[in-house]
Amino acid sequence: MIIRTGFGFDVHRLEENHDFWLGGIKIPHYKGAVGHSDADTLIHAVCDALLGAAGLRDIGFHFPDTSDHFKGIDSKILLQEVTRMVVEKGYSIGNVDVTVVLQKPKIAVYIPVIQQCMAETMGIDTDQVSIKAKTSEKLGFEGREEGVSVYAIALIQKN
Repeated sequence: MIIRTGFGFDVHRLEENHDFWLGGIKIPHYKGAVGHSDADTLIHAVCDALLGAAGLRDIGFHFPDTSDHFKGIDSKILLQEVTRMVVEKGYSIGNVDVTVVLQKPKIAVYIPVIQQCMAETMGIDTDQVSIKAKTSEKLGFEGREEGVSVYAIALIQKN
């Protein structure tokens, strides 16, 4: 069996009067992530982890922020396409493991629904999706509530 891993990272700034999407779920908060798409930092990091594991470059290569086609797009659509690319290359997703670094809002109560949404989007079981939330103890841009960063790792296996 061939097993491969990939690492993903994404960051977006937070600003008032923007929706805050995380893992395909709209989380109520007075600030939201800013980006070309819906700025779902969690999904973007997972996409990069899966693409990296399959040797398929990165999210910006496949879905450039210079394209009007992807302006405001629901990131779940991007994740579905990335999943399709991974499967088309002959792999299945073993698991994804994600760490979200964010001072506020607290997201612990949303983790089960994020796991469900992510699993459904990738066509895998919820126990194959791990989401962890951390603060940066008020240090750095996350601690100042200026942005969110997400780290993700994915394991894929050849079918």
